[in-house]
Amino acid sequence: MRRIAVNSCDARKPMSTPVPEVIGLFPVPFMRIPRALPEVLVRDLAAHFGANATLANNSSENLSHTAMLKPGDSPLFVQAAGVISPLLADFGAVLFGEQLGWSLKEMWVNVLDTGGRQAMHNHANSFISGVVYLTPTHADARTVFMKSPGGTDFAFRNDHAGVTTGRYNADKWISPPPQPGDIVLFPSYLLHAVPPNPGARRITLSFNAIPTRLDSWGYQIVFSG
Repeated sequence: MRRIAVNSCDARKPMSTPVPEVIGLFPVPFMRIPRALPEVLVRDLAAHFGANATLANNSSENLSHTAMLKPGDSPLFVQAAGVISPLLADFGAVLFGEQLGWSLKEMWVNVLDTGGRQAMHNHANSFISGVVYLTPTHADARTVFMKSPGGTDFAFRNDHAGVTTGRYNADKWISPPPQPGDIVLFPSYLLHAVPPNPGARRITLSFNAIPTRLDSWGYQIVFSG
């Protein structure tokens, strides 16, 4: 008599309980590069530009900025740009699927004294934005990223003491504790803010970048910084 092999998953055995799988669709990239800038450059940037941040902020009297500067405006910026530029190409490949040429459009330094805060905002006319942390940051003054508030339609929410907040229902994400020299990169449209700073002076270098061009099946847009 011919024997027929029987699959180990015998129909007589009870079926195992299926395990649901949650797939995160279309995530927003955020790149963190710890200790990217050398300590000497971090110290020199903080000392020089921390003393030149004389432009007041509209939302907080304890926050000030330098003017918008080009990388070539200071030898210190040239050194920083030498570290940042290759990272832009890597992050740009995550955003657009191709290693493109990138240029730093502008750079500026923010000085957040005790009690200062940065209001929610994003960065126009750019594709990649970034922050270089130049001094230690109090845990309560870490950069916070927010979901877009959406349109003007009626909204439904489920917010109460019994709700468990996770990556798919949270409105805000608090970035990891930064160290001096750390760099973070994110899409320029991403809303972000800094809560009131209860600690010592916090100095950061911010920047925006644009690609040399974008090509959609022959329809090209060329950018100039």
